[in-house]
Amino acid sequence: MSIRITGATLPDGTRTDLFVENGVFVDEAPSGATTVDADGLVALPGLVDLHTHLREPGFEQSETVLTGSRAAAIGGFTAVFAMANTMPVQDTAGVVEQVQSLGELHGYVTVRPIGAVTAGLAGERLSEIGAMAQSRAQVRVFSDDGHCVSDALLMRRALEYVKTFGGVVAQHAQEPRLTLGAQMNEGALSSELGLAGWPAVAEESIIARDVLLAQHVGARLHVCHVSTAGSVDVIRWAKARGVQVTAEVTPHHLLLTEELARGYDSRFKVNPPLRREEDVLALRAALADGTIDIVATDHAPHPTESKDCAWDEAANGMVGLESALSVVHAAVVASGELDWSDVARVLSRMPAEIGLLAGYDTPFAVGSAANVTLYDPAASRTFATGDLRGKGTNSPYLGRELPGRVIATVHNGHATVLDGELVDAERVAKEAHHG
Repeated sequence: MSIRITGATLPDGTRTDLFVENGVFVDEAPSGATTVDADGLVALPGLVDLHTHLREPGFEQSETVLTGSRAAAIGGFTAVFAMANTMPVQDTAGVVEQVQSLGELHGYVTVRPIGAVTAGLAGERLSEIGAMAQSRAQVRVFSDDGHCVSDALLMRRALEYVKTFGGVVAQHAQEPRLTLGAQMNEGALSSELGLAGWPAVAEESIIARDVLLAQHVGARLHVCHVSTAGSVDVIRWAKARGVQVTAEVTPHHLLLTEELARGYDSRFKVNPPLRREEDVLALRAALADGTIDIVATDHAPHPTESKDCAWDEAANGMVGLESALSVVHAAVVASGELDWSDVARVLSRMPAEIGLLAGYDTPFAVGSAANVTLYDPAASRTFATGDLRGKGTNSPYLGRELPGRVIATVHNGHATVLDGELVDAERVAKEAHHG
């Protein structure tokens, strides 16, 4: 597919035309190219999500690689890292290769599987880390997300193992004994509402332990979904000491607070929980100053029956791929804390760098992979179920006014979204395989 994008505004404010042919950017317009008018649109490098739950294999009632890929594309993503909590768990070479193959088959985004740290996510022994790293999937990110690797010796061994091939352990920081039965952020509000609290120290203590382990081993550590001001302080301290630690924040932790639990609406039930306004402000500042490296969605679709029930019975999690860019816009761009160059850094270049995903270090350069997202920052919408493209409808933003809209997404030189709508699945798959 050949594409000519005219009048786009790059993240640094430069206006330019972009030309795509045979999957890469070229320096002049190809003949017969599809023209996309990008006047007034920001051209961002294709977005990369380091933390997505695609649910397949095993939980296809919640999401599949295809439906999750379509949700990602409509949100402007061209690559996602798929978490390991599937059934069977992504703890062997065969399962991670299956997930990667499904992504390649559908073609909407690059799907990079994340391998489990421990076998079956059980926290008892290491998974087949080496086999997954050497497989066709070439796994480089390992996580038990949804569960904390709470055993310090296992965590040390995992860090030592991934160091041998430059991989990274992505930790779900949650001390399990401090969070038994937890339903929301611990504090005055949890007491008022009669809900068991999830204390900030349960996150912060694990991060403190793990940055010291990472320093001792000399390995790379990534902290998933940082949610408290205290966690920011620990990560900032570790970085000042030269520890190889990176961190992510979700869009929802940049915008939403624990006050939303007052209505017992389970759309706002998530792990880690929504925190105080003070935490939200600290997370925004940490993202702006680089203490937190990236934004990652933690896209977690669930069937309706798992969320449409009493708060204490409801599953944790929110869908986030379709809304992520708009939420980042609302939370930190509209406030002036980040500009579009920063957005390109935290939602594209750095997630790719952490995950060792090639092709995102020189966006828009002639000869580089053509991954681009065209975003209309002047648009606004009342977010609704019609904006969702995955199976999950458990979005915390339904009925909320959000800025901006993705107008087009180009993945490896072929359009997956045009005029704000998904390109037909058959056409995407054909172009992904045949150009």
